[in-house]
Amino acid sequence: MDARFLGITELTETPSVAVVVDVMRACTVAAWAFARGAEKIVLAESLDEALALKARHPDWVALKDGPPAPGFDAVNSPGLLRSVDLGGRTVVQKTTAGTVGALAVKEASLVLCAGFVVAEATARLLRAHGGNDVTYVVTGEDGRAEEDLACAQYIARRAAGAEAEAAGFLRRAAGSRAATELTEGVRQGAHPDDVALCLELDRFPFAMVAESEGPLMVLRSCAVPPTTNDAAT
Repeated sequence: MDARFLGITELTETPSVAVVVDVMRACTVAAWAFARGAEKIVLAESLDEALALKARHPDWVALKDGPPAPGFDAVNSPGLLRSVDLGGRTVVQKTTAGTVGALAVKEASLVLCAGFVVAEATARLLRAHGGNDVTYVVTGEDGRAEEDLACAQYIARRAAGAEAEAAGFLRRAAGSRAATELTEGVRQGAHPDDVALCLELDRFPFAMVAESEGPLMVLRSCAVPPTTNDAAT
């Protein structure tokens, strides 16, 4: 399985299969939203679009990066979201990198959004899908975010059926600029547990698939049960 690791600005053509990686924190937050009962996540192109969707659908939950803001119900923090009941709700998510990356590859035949919390399920889905060309979109820091690259490389190895010791990849992510900024309180709208929650390997058993539904890009969870072959790898 051939893997390419590209930043958002390096995407010069539509990939066949794309895995959008934003460990800290958009994809981790999305996974927590599903774990808290969300039915789907609408990926908004802008803050204005997120607010417009919320205005048209008052029962939807609007979420953004940074500190709380008028019109938004939540912020992009797994530590803060984990106690929110989202049973049956639709979430509208707009972030600096993760949602941008997903929308940049919306024409791909398969778009997955991933972090460490859904790494193995994502790899299993890629193995089940088959194909030899996967583009990993490293969303942070113009494609240089160490936590996103480490996660993407780990998933790529697992998707290829190779053994991969997760500890080294997790250490790289823990030492990343994003982890440092979250720990030191540089990034607003954060919880002290955010870094630890973003580094929980395989916390959830599902993958996350994004597809166009009318004019919107919608993310949904996808159960990926382990198989006998998975156990062998």
